[in-house]
Amino acid sequence: MTETTSATSGPAEVWITGIGLATSLGEGPDANWNALEQRRINVDEKNFAPYVVHPWAPVNLDTQIPKKGDQRQMEAWQRIGTYAAGLALDSAGVKGNKEILGRMDMIVAAGGGERDLKVDSGVLTAEAQGNSDPGLLNERLMSDLRPTLFLAQLSNLLAGNIAIVHGVSGTSRTFMGEEVAGVDAARIALARIASGQSDIALIGGSHNGERRDLLLLYEFGDYNLKDKFAPVWSRHEHSGFALGSAGAFLVIESRAHAEARGAKPYARLTNVVADMSRRKQPGDMKTTLEKLWSQLGKLDGGEAIVTGATGAEPATSEERAFLSEHPDYAVRATGTVFGHTMEAQFPLGLAVAALSISRGALFPPTDSSGVEIEMSKPPAQIVVIGASHWRGEGMALVEAIK
Repeated sequence: MTETTSATSGPAEVWITGIGLATSLGEGPDANWNALEQRRINVDEKNFAPYVVHPWAPVNLDTQIPKKGDQRQMEAWQRIGTYAAGLALDSAGVKGNKEILGRMDMIVAAGGGERDLKVDSGVLTAEAQGNSDPGLLNERLMSDLRPTLFLAQLSNLLAGNIAIVHGVSGTSRTFMGEEVAGVDAARIALARIASGQSDIALIGGSHNGERRDLLLLYEFGDYNLKDKFAPVWSRHEHSGFALGSAGAFLVIESRAHAEARGAKPYARLTNVVADMSRRKQPGDMKTTLEKLWSQLGKLDGGEAIVTGATGAEPATSEERAFLSEHPDYAVRATGTVFGHTMEAQFPLGLAVAALSISRGALFPPTDSSGVEIEMSKPPAQIVVIGASHWRGEGMALVEAIK
């Protein structure tokens, strides 16, 4: 059944009814919320030194991916995502419901798969030693890389594994594009449900931050946080993001569909907007954030902001300048507590915002820079910001249900 809308009825109200979190702080809404309330942060400064990462908390994969064969054929980022997706379906009360799963849309934000470190290291060593003739790279790629490795790097395999393991078999889309892929996953799913093209959708992403190939990639751009952990807002002298391992998925559906099946919502997803500043001149990104803010809809002043601010520069300073124009808003940076999870960062922000609204409280600040202030009243509105470390900006409005 697909809910229809008309010019008189307007767009359908969209609820967040399921939250699946598997992060460095633990699995499930309760474990993550308890950690946030306790200001607990899980970082590893040693195993990938000099780089700082937020490692995935141990889980029993069998509870969400019961077949060992399925587990073995997935890379870590796929296991993380498939696990978190299962948690979201459980949370929404649709796990195993073949009728609903058979028509559930799925929009996944995903990056590329993990590389063969041995092959990459051999190519880089040859280059460093001056032994790389012009044909070496093609020769190594043709002879050293297994075809199965290339297939395992395909971004849409996460959606495929979720379909296989959990039976989500409606329409499927996979977006690439680092942080902004997560923004667009939420934006398009919301638009489809609000317009009556869909009733229910699974959205989200996953990221394995414990990858030496990714650390190498981002080191080329000088994006990694090095040596010692610091909160996002305290990295201006030593900028960079600490990659995090996390899966963040949500089930969103029309109010009518949720009420018909007796689902209890966490919050309402009211709006998601996106843009891409060219970032050619100082202040360009701040201008884009101001434009997105104006597009969110009616905002009641002095509420809360959950941001995926990265800690990388100059993006974080520009976002901080934007936030300074809204001093009455209580700001929380997910990058401080979960690390930077790229494609999953915006869905993670949506999940944390929905949890805060459903719990009737905003979790406490985790830095002492003055950017994050206390909030004593229950939040009725939370703005989620996703400003990418390189390109792309997005915002969402999450509200209490009236």
